[in-house]
Amino acid sequence: MAEPANRRAETREKILTAAGQLFREHGIDGVGVDAVMKQAGLTHGGFYLHFASKEALAAEVTQTLLQRAAEQWQALSQSGDRAAALNTIVSRYLDPELVASGQCCPLTTLGSDVARRGASRAAAGGALRGMLDALCRCLPGRKRQRALTALSTMVGAVVLARLSGDAALSAEFLKAAADSVLPVRPSRAA
Repeated sequence: MAEPANRRAETREKILTAAGQLFREHGIDGVGVDAVMKQAGLTHGGFYLHFASKEALAAEVTQTLLQRAAEQWQALSQSGDRAAALNTIVSRYLDPELVASGQCCPLTTLGSDVARRGASRAAAGGALRGMLDALCRCLPGRKRQRALTALSTMVGAVVLARLSGDAALSAEFLKAAADSVLPVRPSRAA
């Protein structure tokens, strides 16, 4: 008997959510299909009803996670206050608690894994362009070069903060990135 479409979609979402969490924590190669299905509360046998392979799952997880981030940035960047939008994007991205949790941006947790996988790498391209477009809208002068630099700086800072193993050094990386990306605001006279 075929699984109803809405239940099939819910099951697929459970698998994507479980894989996203586990892949970010352990890397794509550090997690098997059995662990993903166990995390999702499902049996291993049902996996292939939803995905052709673990590589297909990795590509969809990459696309889904990055697309969600890009959509959030897009929505923020279309607000009337560009400075506030940029501040929100940067402060959320560089949030020390989120960085420490491992549930931060998949660019920082899965980047090297994704770079070695053609399908996953291809899935990331559109979302990266969306994130850059959002930053372009928020940054003064709307310069693409500044957006490229800002995204590179934030991703690098999160990777280094996660690698440091030292809370104080981690905080320094995150603060330096925020200070570099956010425009300097003139102080108000008292």
